[in-house]
Amino acid sequence: MVFQHVPVYMGCAIFNTIDEKTTKSDVRGNHVVALMGHFSSMFNGLARSFSMKIRRKNEKCGGREAAEAMAKEAKRNDMMLCSSGIVHVDGSNNFASVFSKRGQKGVNQDCCIVWEEFGCQEDMIFCGVFDGHGPWGHFVAKRVRESMPSSLLCNWQETLAQTSVDSGIDVEEEKRQLYRFNVWKHSYLKTCAAIDQELEQYRKIDSFYSGTTALSIVKQGELIVVANVGDSRAVLATTSDDGSLVAVQLTVDFKPNLPQEAERIIECQGRVFCLEDEPGVHRVWLPDAESPGLAMSRAFGDYCIKGHGLISVPEVTHRNISTRDQFVVLATDGVWDVISNKEAVEIVSSTADKAKAAKRLVESAVRAWKRKRRGIAVDDISAICLFFHSSL
Repeated sequence: MVFQHVPVYMGCAIFNTIDEKTTKSDVRGNHVVALMGHFSSMFNGLARSFSMKIRRKNEKCGGREAAEAMAKEAKRNDMMLCSSGIVHVDGSNNFASVFSKRGQKGVNQDCCIVWEEFGCQEDMIFCGVFDGHGPWGHFVAKRVRESMPSSLLCNWQETLAQTSVDSGIDVEEEKRQLYRFNVWKHSYLKTCAAIDQELEQYRKIDSFYSGTTALSIVKQGELIVVANVGDSRAVLATTSDDGSLVAVQLTVDFKPNLPQEAERIIECQGRVFCLEDEPGVHRVWLPDAESPGLAMSRAFGDYCIKGHGLISVPEVTHRNISTRDQFVVLATDGVWDVISNKEAVEIVSSTADKAKAAKRLVESAVRAWKRKRRGIAVDDISAICLFFHSSL
């Protein structure tokens, strides 16, 4: 793959891929060969040109610091949103509506992020929702939100830089998209493993009995990559042959009673069962204690039960966006506990002002909680609505 260094834009050094149709990866079957080692001169150049103030102790540190500096620059230039609001950069087809509402259980442990022109790439956007739990859950969620985009960007650049490419051989579009996806999948797996390890060692936050889920997407051109750790959900709205909108669930809610999840937990001597006053709500328990009672089977943190089946490995999938695909909704389980995929798509699509789409969905979920779950405290509820056609 050939990269072209172009002038600094918005404080960021941009690397544009050129001659993409002639790329060839080291894809073997359905995976990219794991590529480790130091950063290439390409990403070192990115780190140097982005900020002369960055003093790297080594190449890896420099790459991470460069990505973190990009994040700070994105915030300054209103390309990153970490609270309720909208993101719409001039010239972009993307339009994101974000809203989060505290429930009735105390501090809001949900948080969100949208980063337009992710990594200073004009065709990329990163979105994520994080649902904390436990005494320190809100701190854990914010910590993961803060570290995931920069770490992912760093690993993505490293993988791109070290993947062998032969620019003299034509590659079909399908194989090129598979190559892109495998680069992102490898980067996500590496990122999530590192985040969970770093979180355990981060002494300012007690994550032993606290954790967070993490659902994020990267949209690169027409490719959308979804990575899910936990029980938040991504739902796509696409147009059917008769012109109606159809809801397509893009992720799996990783609940402890799913056969493959329960099998792993039980093999690790963890237990899965429901409390008498919560029929149908399966939770994960330690082998010999009535704790922690997690309602999901994958999460960051929660080290008290990490050795008994809970994992932080994401499920990473992809989809090539077509002209029929209209928007995607990312939301915490507070939405999906009371609203169906179809209802969510109908609520968002029927909102005249798309800037208010996420807020309307969240408020609809709050009303549904009070109607369907009387006597049960309303959960924290957060949603991101990412529209693919800004003219909608």
